[in-house]
Amino acid sequence: MAPLDPHSYADGESPLTTHVALTLYLDFATCSLHGSALLTLSAPHSGSLSLDTRSLTIHSAVDPSSLSPIPFSLSPPEPILGSKLSLSLPAETPLSSILVSFSTSSSSALQFLSPSQAASPFPYAYTQCHPIHARSIFPCHDTPAARIRFSALLNIPSSLSAVMSARYHARRDPIPSEGGLSCPDSLWCAPGRIVEQFVMEQSIPPYLFAFAVGHIVCRDIGPRTRVYAGPDVVDEAAREFAGTEEMMRAGEKLFGPYDWERFDLLVLPMSFPCGGMENPRMVFLTPTVIKGDPAGAHVVAHELAHSWTGNLITNKTNEDFWLNEGFTMYAERRIVEVVQGEERAALNMGRGWKGLNRTVERFRDNMEFTKLKPCMQGVDPDDVYSEIPYEKGFQFLWRIERQVGRPVFDEFTKKYISTFKFQSIDTETFIDFLKANMPGIENQIDLRLWIEGTGIPPDAMEPVSAVYNKIKTLASEFKNGQMPGKDEVAQWNGQEWQLYLENLSSNVDPSQALALDARYRLSESRDWEVKVAFLELAISAGCKEYYAEAERSLKQVGRMKYLRPLYTALAKCSDEGKMLARRIYAESRNCYHPIAQGVVESILSKHA
Repeated sequence: MAPLDPHSYADGESPLTTHVALTLYLDFATCSLHGSALLTLSAPHSGSLSLDTRSLTIHSAVDPSSLSPIPFSLSPPEPILGSKLSLSLPAETPLSSILVSFSTSSSSALQFLSPSQAASPFPYAYTQCHPIHARSIFPCHDTPAARIRFSALLNIPSSLSAVMSARYHARRDPIPSEGGLSCPDSLWCAPGRIVEQFVMEQSIPPYLFAFAVGHIVCRDIGPRTRVYAGPDVVDEAAREFAGTEEMMRAGEKLFGPYDWERFDLLVLPMSFPCGGMENPRMVFLTPTVIKGDPAGAHVVAHELAHSWTGNLITNKTNEDFWLNEGFTMYAERRIVEVVQGEERAALNMGRGWKGLNRTVERFRDNMEFTKLKPCMQGVDPDDVYSEIPYEKGFQFLWRIERQVGRPVFDEFTKKYISTFKFQSIDTETFIDFLKANMPGIENQIDLRLWIEGTGIPPDAMEPVSAVYNKIKTLASEFKNGQMPGKDEVAQWNGQEWQLYLENLSSNVDPSQALALDARYRLSESRDWEVKVAFLELAISAGCKEYYAEAERSLKQVGRMKYLRPLYTALAKCSDEGKMLARRIYAESRNCYHPIAQGVVESILSKHA
């Protein structure tokens, strides 16, 4: 069988799933999920069919028309891929759909939070399926090459409400027998239960499947946008994201129609492991992006940009991840430039440039993962997640724009999106399309070096900006003991402080870090980017005075962007830091999403 994706058991000789009808029962008492999935294939099939699963107990597989059993087996779990569900479809009557019932209590995509963990009187549950964790929610072809439509019935406690990356259809009482093979009526129709019903009519890769359940309220902030959050956060979030409709209009002018009808925003509890997740129709956001200054809007701009680049056109495998993220960084910065101006976009690019150089240094012992298209066979995409596909991908597209001019590149981008919308493509398809629409581009830019080469190509470029250059100059003066004056930072927002801290030398003297914080209270910043950047700097410099603040932070937030540097700094700084990192993790582990747990455990195994 021809492999379709290094991260999936799907093969190229069998039809892929095109629609999934899900029935899901969430049991908060046992932190478990019981469900059934009616999978519709692109064509009738007989013989072997392979599906991806992880930590799922498979109860049955049947022909949905006759309820005749379908023989199946589940392979031993593999660390990256999980377990292969092998189905033997009847030879005499090829099937176009299969009904599988399952349950799980240890999903790598699903986190149940107790009321105390959710900082609420109510429990909470949410999913994070990117990059290959949808298989831990339901059996599927968990590859972005397989685009699916879906419908879903979520049976939840009536005191809670649900949202999904789908169109909301109804909230109603459970109906006997609709739980089917997933759940007996005694549970499905029990007192205090309610069913929330959703439908997704546009095809998406499985990693964009998402739902959340909790005490969730909402506020309208635009004709196509609503903010969802807990009651204590929703009003502040609505103020923070009030400019979303303006960004949507800017995106439509740049990239074509917005094809998802709505762009709603869900602010999750602090344990959410990502800054944002571009789930169509319902973007998931960490509360740490609520900053009270323009920098917070960049995460929303990024997730919005994915509506065209990543959701409409999707990387075919994780080896082509830059097609999602490089294009989205480019689109984000174009939107920010329209809405907030060229200087703000340049600061964004400056942070990206610094991050790109830092990431290349991180992979200096394994430069394969500094390629735009690395070999990912046998590699967990969570383990090598980095800024390379984001920032090197951006630099590649920006290099093409500089070569052909912005008007030409804008027309190319619109044509690219309209040509491949609702498709999943690979890097080779993009390069062929680029050459066909920009004849001779391969003679002007070394495309092969950009795609297959390691490190940063010589024709990549650091952004040019008066504000960006001034911040770099001030950072270079810090090593000589000169701090920026209060008049020089009076107009700084979080993004300026982030750039300043990221450009400081790694060999900062402890007394300098203490003096900087004494003047500007960076360790107490409301902006998590600033706080974590400073704590990482200070702890790496040997300032044990900040151990307590690092502990408070690590026990409050679950975003991997902050867990990585703080745990790494503690684990690398001293034996005392190593012991502290291990203790904090032992006390905080259950508050972290399973994906974040894996990240921290990898750091501690390497450094502590």
